Amino acid sequence: MHPDLEFVQIRQGESFKVWTHGYPFHTVRWHFHPEYEIHHVVATRGNYFVGDFIGEFEPGNLVLTGPNLPHNWVSEVAPDAVIPLRCRIVQFSEGFVDETTRALPEFAAAAALLRLSRRGVLFGSDSAEAAAPIMAEMVEATGFRRLSLFMALMDVLTAAADARPLTSADYLPDPSGFMSGGINEALRFIGRHLTEDFSEKDLAALSGRSPSTFSRAFRRHTGMTLVQYVNRLRINLACQLLTSDPHRSITDICFAAGYNNVSNFNRQFQIQKSMTPTRFRNLSQRNQTLSYAA
Repeated sequence: MHPDLEFVQIRQGESFKVWTHGYPFHTVRWHFHPEYEIHHVVATRGNYFVGDFIGEFEPGNLVLTGPNLPHNWVSEVAPDAVIPLRCRIVQFSEGFVDETTRALPEFAAAAALLRLSRRGVLFGSDSAEAAAPIMAEMVEATGFRRLSLFMALMDVLTAAADARPLTSADYLPDPSGFMSGGINEALRFIGRHLTEDFSEKDLAALSGRSPSTFSRAFRRHTGMTLVQYVNRLRINLACQLLTSDPHRSITDICFAAGYNNVSNFNRQFQIQKSMTPTRFRNLSQRNQTLSYAA
């Protein structure tokens, strides 16, 4: 079975993505993405899959996966269980690694670890315990503190004496093969053309499916309808623009995020963020002001 492509949105004005999720969650599936990922399990036990490796995990499980390496963590929980916080995740691109290494030669110390990450790297309990509070603080950190925490995390991982590769030595992920699946082609198209006009019919043709078959397959892969998926990505983009450009008008941001109707933009923003774009911007600016004052 081909893994699903996950579109990772790294916010404008940020070098990497830090986030958390509970369980169940729509990305809990066999998937891949071009970004590196540091994955720390906070709660639940179960099996995890990285490339051709299968193992058991428990709280404290800390793994680094390289670009396009398929992975998944499957928790053994009751069917109706709800876990508020299952894991913390840091994701960053190869471009970020290249640019950082050029600007900061000391970052080259991570090169061997990042090469090994293409097989997946499991860290022992000592490294996981050292990384856990850093990743916890990174979730809410901003500015220089956020960047310094990332460097501290990479220092822990590169110095780890308890790290070991997961996949077999000859395992090589094949993104071109993964992308041959029709839904993955559609997901990549959405990521590249998010702010443009396209229809479910267009994506169905791209995937080689009828519109009805595509609709069912898309919902099975992403856990949501096409409209819900696109709105989620576009509103996330709007949030980035609201916080990175405080003087840009709400109308300009509406169009820049792919909407052609301000009323619909405001409605979708309210649905996803439970507030208006203006209030979101004001609260974000207030948070930044308080953070700098502290």
